[in-house]
Amino acid sequence: MTHKFCFEALDKSMKDIMRFVNPSSLYMSFGGKTVVFGGDFRQILHVIPKGSRHDIVLATINSSYLWRHCKVLRLMKNMRLRKLGSDQEYTEMKKFSDWTTNLGDGKIGEENDGYATIDIPNELLLKDYNDPIATIVESTYLLFGNTVSDATYFQQRAILAPTLDVVQSVNEYIISMNHSDGKLYLSSDTTCHSDKNIDLLTNVYTPEFLNAIKCSGVPNHELNLKGGTPVMLLRNIDHSLGL
Repeated sequence: MTHKFCFEALDKSMKDIMRFVNPSSLYMSFGGKTVVFGGDFRQILHVIPKGSRHDIVLATINSSYLWRHCKVLRLMKNMRLRKLGSDQEYTEMKKFSDWTTNLGDGKIGEENDGYATIDIPNELLLKDYNDPIATIVESTYLLFGNTVSDATYFQQRAILAPTLDVVQSVNEYIISMNHSDGKLYLSSDTTCHSDKNIDLLTNVYTPEFLNAIKCSGVPNHELNLKGGTPVMLLRNIDHSLGL
């Protein structure tokens, strides 16, 4: 979702341009032009780096002076549910869809100041477990041993994790379930030398320190691949070599 300042800047620019055609356009939203916004506040709120909830709310379009001139149109039919074949699938997905919608609208739980305890339906929980990673992996990939070479099997299911450490734990466990021959790839991490303080950088940013960095957007130092391992291509570094 775009910051409200971008829409307000467009509003002022359109007013400034259209006033030469129609002087009264200076007092109309976007100079009298119809503008259509698309989005869902439950899904794509604006991202404010290190911002609080207050900062995020103030950045959205409904905190702008333009919002009082907007007419809200809602989509009332879930088109994905209409593609389901059986009545049982439709009933189950309809129930889950209504629950997530009510959750996003704040209709689940008691009135609160923005923080509440949500009761998750029992059918969505995995209660009996000793190892949480093993339980969620084995419940998601029931026939892993027989479908390791079937790419469509992995395309139809996924595990969402809250942190990079959990992602690493899940990946390592799934890799351990694959008994195919594997190969370990290591990254080459070095510091970029500058004209000044070369020795200081070398002493601070050692290869061991660089290899231990784990953050979003940076691949881990070790990459273990086995036969049948699905690989998601996120970025092409050298387009001349294809994928």
